[in-house]
This record gives sequence, structure tokens and C-alpha cells, in this order.
Amino acid sequence: MPAPASEPEPTPEPTPEPVVEATEAPKPKVPAPAAEPEPAEVDLVSAAFDNPSLGSPQKADEVDAKPEGDPAPGAVPTLPQALDSARAGGTPIAPGGPAAHSGGAADGEVAPQEDPAAEDESARVAAGGSDNPVEDRVHTPEPEAENKPQPKADPTPAPEPDPTSDPEPDPEPAKAEPTAEPEPAKADQEPTAAPEPAKAQGKPATTPARLKAKAPTLTAAHKAAGAALKKKGLTGARATVYLVLDRSGSMRPYYKDGSAQNLGEQALALAAHLDDQAVVNVVFFSTEIDGTGTLSLDAYEGKIDDLHAACGRMGRTNYHVAVDEIVKLHQKSADPASPALVIFQTDGAPEVKTAATKSLSDAPSNFFFQFVAFGEHEAKAFDYLRKLDADEASGNAAFFHAGPVPKELTDAELYQGLLASWEPAERS
Repeated sequence: MPAPASEPEPTPEPTPEPVVEATEAPKPKVPAPAAEPEPAEVDLVSAAFDNPSLGSPQKADEVDAKPEGDPAPGAVPTLPQALDSARAGGTPIAPGGPAAHSGGAADGEVAPQEDPAAEDESARVAAGGSDNPVEDRVHTPEPEAENKPQPKADPTPAPEPDPTSDPEPDPEPAKAEPTAEPEPAKADQEPTAAPEPAKAQGKPATTPARLKAKAPTLTAAHKAAGAALKKKGLTGARATVYLVLDRSGSMRPYYKDGSAQNLGEQALALAAHLDDQAVVNVVFFSTEIDGTGTLSLDAYEGKIDDLHAACGRMGRTNYHVAVDEIVKLHQKSADPASPALVIFQTDGAPEVKTAATKSLSDAPSNFFFQFVAFGEHEAKAFDYLRKLDADEASGNAAFFHAGPVPKELTDAELYQGLLASWEPAERS
């Protein structure tokens, strides 16, 4: 056994790297076919050592099996074991033979390089690979590269939702709502209100210059009346103006403070726009018709007070007698079919409501009665007039409350109240 002690020295020297390089062929990872090159290795051992009785096939198996797990350390001890077995059997060793198999560093370097090549080729053929080891290495990574881009292909359909988002602009054009078209339609409706002033494309019956020349104290009232008519679209309209004054006992204060006289002058300034004659027919009533008179641009100052004083004794409040008197006067006029605007002043309810209602309803259609109340706003005496104003069925009467001190009303306020509901109408 001293021989094996000296022989371990060549074990570190031989670099079984050529064997390791030969073992690199198993990279295709084919463990089962690796057992097939065993016969070739056994023949090489038997030819080198000429001893068929050796257990070299088993050791060759170990050499083939070990390189797969750890090729470097397993390849070194197999060579000395083969030498020991050869010496024990008395088999002569051919020059360069053992070194050629063991891969020694001296003369056997060429032989080990050729043997691993043959082993590699036999291993590849047995594994079903190609003769060219480079091709096997190239083909193996290709399926891996094919599998990797497949998951990358998955994100590619992700941009597909982008075209789905494109339909969103579709509702945006819908925002060009054709609702803007009805707006011009509204503009068309607004001009419909314009024709009303067109109806009044006339001139006042009495021009401001003429009025100022004949009745200078009525200039302010005439101007205010013209503005109110224009606002209503009634500039140039024509009508006969009547003034009915209440002479019941409760009316004395309103005659004394000049409220009745002031109302007469305001009615005349309005008539200067509506009546070519610029006159106002006045009717005083109480229990009966107390008197009649006329206001004109030539005679209006203090005229109401004079007529009132001439009427004598004051009585009760009978609306119906005054309504009937006005209708008779208008029918006797030169143009009974023309519109008649009646300014009906009172400070209380009618004595006989049924008679008053009947007279108003029997009046011709071209009559309009604009009631003007003198007195407290909350007075119950005006409930009849409030109901009359709310009765749309009548259509020929309205109510305006001038308050407890009517004289304090401005001309504009009075005309606004007088003309709020009036529309000139011809008799049908």
C-alpha cells in the first residue's frame, strides 16, 4: 500500500478541467440518456488497461454521474483508483495510456481533449440533440424568449380602451343644444308687444304748444298724461272723457280742500290727448242727478267748485242714476260708437247695489268705468268696488283708490291708476 500514498501527488496536478469541459455537454439537462455513453467509456478503459475484469464500468458510471452534480471533485479520485486496480491485477500499462485517460499534464493532454469530444457527441446524439453543440445552446434560450414576450403582449390590448374613451366626445357635440333656437323665438314674441305702441303712432289731440298757449296751468298734467299713454301704447288714441262726481253728504271735505277741482283739471289734461274737442262732460250725482257741466281749455279753473255750488242740496249715493245719465249723454253725442272713458269718483258704496250692478252691465260695450275712491284704504264702504274690480265677467269696470287726501297724489300716480286697465273699444 505505499504505492497509493505516493500517487496522490498527481491528483492535484491534473486539472480535470478537460473532463469538466466534457461534462458541460449535459447542459441540455438530459439525465436519462447520459447512461448510454457507458459502453464507450468501458471500451476505452479496457483498451487502455487490457483488463476486462476491472470494475471500470462502474467507476465510469460514477464519473458520468458525478459530473452532473459536482464534476470537479468526482473526476479526480477515479483515475488513481483505476491505476491501483491495474497494478493489483498485474496488467502492464502502455506508455502514455494511463496519462491519456487521466488527462495528465505531460503527454496525455492531447488524448483527453479528443475523448471528451467524442463523449460529448455521443451524449448529444443519445439525447436527441444536434451534432453542433452551439446550435443546442442557441435553440434552448429561444423558447424562453418566446414565452417572455407573450405576457408583454397582454398589456398591448390595454390601449384598446382608449378608443372606447373616444365615444365620449359624442355627448360633447350634443352640448350644442338646439335650445338656443327657442331663444330667438322668444325674441320673436317680444316684438309682438312692439305692435301695441305701433297702434298709437298718432299725435295727441292737443299739442303741448297749443295747450301751453290756452291752458298753461295744465302743462305738467298734460305731459304726465302723455307719458302714461305712451307707456300703455295708447299715444294718439281717441275717446270721449266723462267725469262723474259724488255729491253725497260725506263728500263736503273733498270739495272744500280742492280735491274735486284738482281731479277735474287732471281729467281735462287727459282729454286734451284723447278728445279732439279737448272737453270733459261732468255729471254731479247724489240721490238724483244734481247737475251737469263741461270743462274746456278755455274754462276750467274753479269750474268744478262753481258747478258744485250751483247744484244745491247734497243727498245719498245712487250709482245707477249716474251711470244711466252718462250713457244717455254719449248716445246723444256726435259719435256714440266711439270709446267712452268714464272717470267715476265716489267716497262710498252704492245705496242700491243691485241697481248699480244692473246699470253697469247694461252699458254699451264701448264704455269703460274707472272708479276712483276718495277715503280711507281700509274702509268697508269700498268692498263693492273691490269685488267689481275682481269680477272679470264684467270687463267694463275697474277700481283705483286715491286715498284719504287725493289732492296729494301726483299727476303720474293718478294717470297710472286711471289707465291701468283701460283699453279703448268701439261699440259692437
